[in-house]
Amino acid sequence: MCGIVGAIARRNVSKILIEGLSRLEYRGYDSSGVAINNEEGVYFHRAVGKVQALRDKFSEQPLDGKMGIAHTRWATHGKPTEANAHPHFSGDDLALVHNGIIENHEPLRRELKDKGYEFNSETDTEVIVHLIHDALKTQPDLLKAVQSSLSRLEGAFAIGVVQKDDNERFIAARKGSPLVIGVGIEENFVASDQLALLHVTDQFIFLEEGDVADVSRDQVTIYDIRGEVQERPVSVFNHNVDATDKGEFRHYMMKEIYEQPNVISACLEGRISDSKVLTSCFGAESDFLKKVENIHIVACGTSYHAGMVAKYWIEELAGLPCSVEVASEYRYRKVAVPKNTLFLTLSQSGETADTLAALRMAKELNYLTTLAICNVPSSTLVRESALTLLTNAGAEIGVASTKAFTTQLTALLITSVAIAVENGLSAEKEKTLVQAMRSLPACVNEALQQDGHIKQIADKFANKHNALFLGRGAMFPIALEGSLKLKEISYIHAEAYPAGELKHGPLALVDEDMPIITLVPHNGMLDKIKSNLQEVAARGGELYVFADRETDLHNEENITFSEVPKVEAILEPIVHTIPLQLLSYHVAVVKGTDVDQPRNLAKSVTVE
Repeated sequence: MCGIVGAIARRNVSKILIEGLSRLEYRGYDSSGVAINNEEGVYFHRAVGKVQALRDKFSEQPLDGKMGIAHTRWATHGKPTEANAHPHFSGDDLALVHNGIIENHEPLRRELKDKGYEFNSETDTEVIVHLIHDALKTQPDLLKAVQSSLSRLEGAFAIGVVQKDDNERFIAARKGSPLVIGVGIEENFVASDQLALLHVTDQFIFLEEGDVADVSRDQVTIYDIRGEVQERPVSVFNHNVDATDKGEFRHYMMKEIYEQPNVISACLEGRISDSKVLTSCFGAESDFLKKVENIHIVACGTSYHAGMVAKYWIEELAGLPCSVEVASEYRYRKVAVPKNTLFLTLSQSGETADTLAALRMAKELNYLTTLAICNVPSSTLVRESALTLLTNAGAEIGVASTKAFTTQLTALLITSVAIAVENGLSAEKEKTLVQAMRSLPACVNEALQQDGHIKQIADKFANKHNALFLGRGAMFPIALEGSLKLKEISYIHAEAYPAGELKHGPLALVDEDMPIITLVPHNGMLDKIKSNLQEVAARGGELYVFADRETDLHNEENITFSEVPKVEAILEPIVHTIPLQLLSYHVAVVKGTDVDQPRNLAKSVTVE
């Protein structure tokens, strides 16, 4: 959620640090700061609001130096203020930045206060820097002081630390929060995300859980959780750097909506032939498909909605029981694991704290194996899962997920069909499904042609404060996703229900001021959902219906019809997602909100 950047070089690093923070703005934050360590001491600027406010401070009062750390903060402990912004200090000689949450900060705070330390913020982070400062009194080496202090912390953290009297190195460490080392020539860097450092390097070392890194200009020494030196491989970044450029689009979100035909093609590439799913895409251990008797999907947010759709696919195609659970709930209950259960996690970033914790818990239980569907090949989730299916969506900058969601659905569809084939799906049916998948990019592109029409509809939401989304079957999770998108970026309160639940409470909300967004695919539930529409219309509700022409629905009084391409039933959840993304985007533009960086939200939720 927060962002860390650090640098040590033979040149001034202040611009490198600020540019790194700018590249992390998509993650969500409310304040920022930079500490520069030079021959004269450690100096800093902090600011509330956008990184530009910090940049303005540097323009007024430059800080130059060849080593420094920087941070964007998303408030957890304490309000967004300059006092709570990072970096935090102990005395005038030790500065620290931190992502994560320290769960035992209160007893540590009391202990440090008893030792005479004064606290200038409300944050849990300040505990860490005072703890290290205290350790330096008995073990004056910064590395050893950090290692001993971290052993006392409970919770999740990624940190960067600089010391006034040691301007030839900084210390970085991670536990439960991502951190990567950027490798240069006579300069090295640290960041919570590779994107922060692409302007200075494309070579990276990914720190493992519990690693502590001693970083100088010419060397990076990594110690594992036992304090032993480890060699970690250097990886070359292979994503398209143009992902950080909006191009012709006003917002990243719209750019990423329009990238979906291409990234869905990339997700399908090498995973299907003309008639079959290529199970080799799951790796050398793809024989697990023959053994699966149950599937347990665990995820958060948008990824959870993708998992809910997969439940319908798996149970329909493979005839196997599938359960879907929110990771933050799964990890705190006693779980019964049926025989030969596949544990499947979904995450865009691969760094979602609750999903990672659920995976680690699952690895201690009696699951058949673990499979991660993820967008980031270098992520912790990918490295810690036995099997991986990458979504190949490329970097997604907008906080509200779009292309990451539809590529997750695509990867889940591949997985569902692969499992179904091992459970009696006929070769003829497999070929039909694979051919449908091959048509998916074109179908999504056709759905995007409704952009202009949906933009006109969005004007009707200018003064709305509530909305209700309805869907049946696999359309219900898509209704949930549409509701989430609308509330995320337009700040309109939105809910989603299975359409058949209208009579069980939601109907009480229906009046002329409540827009009802309804998904109507042409399937066996059509007559049922038409009845639900009549219930709404009879009460003066304002209906916005997304359906294909064969449903025989059209514009009427209080009904606005938007056409969705007619596709194979298996593709309907993916294709119906597109108009809901467009609707949310255009409503947010009408409302004048920050589309790419909505308030209070972060792209990668790396804390509980």
